[in-house]
Amino acid sequence: MTQLPGLLDTEAIRKDFPILDRQIHDGKKVVYLDNAATSQKPRQVLDALNAYYERHNANVHRGVHVLAEEATALYEGARDKVAAFINAPSRDEVIFTKNASESLNLVANMLGWADEPYRVDRETEIVITEMEHHSNIVPWQLLSQRTGAKLKWFGITDDGRLDLSNIDEIITEKTKIVSFTLVSNIMGTINPVETIIRRAQEVGALVCIDASQAAPHMVLDVQALQADFVAFTGHKMCGPTGIGVLWGRQELLEDLPPFLGGGEMIETVSMHSSTYAPAPHKFEAGTPPIAQAVGLGAAVDYLTSIGMDNIAAHEHAITEYAVKRLLEVPDLRIIGPSTAEDRGATLSFTLGDIHPHDVGQVLDEQGIAVRVGHHCARPVCLRFGIPATTRASFYLYSTPAEVDALVEGLEHVRNFFG
Repeated sequence: MTQLPGLLDTEAIRKDFPILDRQIHDGKKVVYLDNAATSQKPRQVLDALNAYYERHNANVHRGVHVLAEEATALYEGARDKVAAFINAPSRDEVIFTKNASESLNLVANMLGWADEPYRVDRETEIVITEMEHHSNIVPWQLLSQRTGAKLKWFGITDDGRLDLSNIDEIITEKTKIVSFTLVSNIMGTINPVETIIRRAQEVGALVCIDASQAAPHMVLDVQALQADFVAFTGHKMCGPTGIGVLWGRQELLEDLPPFLGGGEMIETVSMHSSTYAPAPHKFEAGTPPIAQAVGLGAAVDYLTSIGMDNIAAHEHAITEYAVKRLLEVPDLRIIGPSTAEDRGATLSFTLGDIHPHDVGQVLDEQGIAVRVGHHCARPVCLRFGIPATTRASFYLYSTPAEVDALVEGLEHVRNFFG
């Protein structure tokens, strides 16, 4: 068995994840390498979800009966846990959404409807990057089309890094918002946050960070980041689907208008006008994802018990080993950084002329789960002149043996199509 420095006790951790014991295709044990799409869920999260529905299920905030009070306490308790997890100055800066996509759309729509000095209009500019997930491209395209604002973006270097050589020309005095990913979901690139934020602050632009591929894998400290908004999702960090988070600076949340109207986000309503509740409820119209928030709180507890620094060290060791092993495979080309430096636990690659969908299908027959396609980051594929990639992504329960299984599986793919 391969031993690497910095690894977690994966034998113990994997016992918390029932699905990792599953066998498919005539007794082959699942090798799950699709964590950038969604992570698996530990028993602690599954138990929290079951306990909520079995013992506490009710709508939150308005009820005065026991179940409603318990559900409210669990829901708001999850907000406290998330606030501590990201080192938010205030729990009221944590907004629950259904996913990171909704969080990013929320920011875009707030800025489109805002008054000065935050309003995005035809005299202003929006800045993104070429390596964004579609969820951090399309909302800004829609805002640009609706307001007339100019959309600009940073390109990608040949080695999969952001090209910041023209940063002063991209981020200018007209820039209202700079929105970019902390970690690329397709290439694993960790972006230079400080450099980008420093330039944005020089011109008075707001900064929104998509931390969907960061929150599950590393310490996420919103105060240290110094961004204005941070978005991430629960299902990639051991939590359930249907729950996301938008963190925003308190003063911005107070000044910006709501995106959705309805129950709970109001203070008063008449037939002529309405006033709004303070944040975070101002941005949480209707019945929220209560059980999902409870599950996310349990996921935060689970990750915190292991330690995000420990998880990051484990994944770095696995990624370093995976890069080394994959580069031994003939005709394999890594799309993005070819070292483990400043990269997350996601590796996308092509294998000669074999289509990634064929690679994925043959790997699946061996019990190996990877992702194939453009991974909702089609501009990256266009940049590198490829139709799609095969993507292997790792997490706290990933092992060197699974990396070895992937490499052996790729040799089988080559032989199958050779």
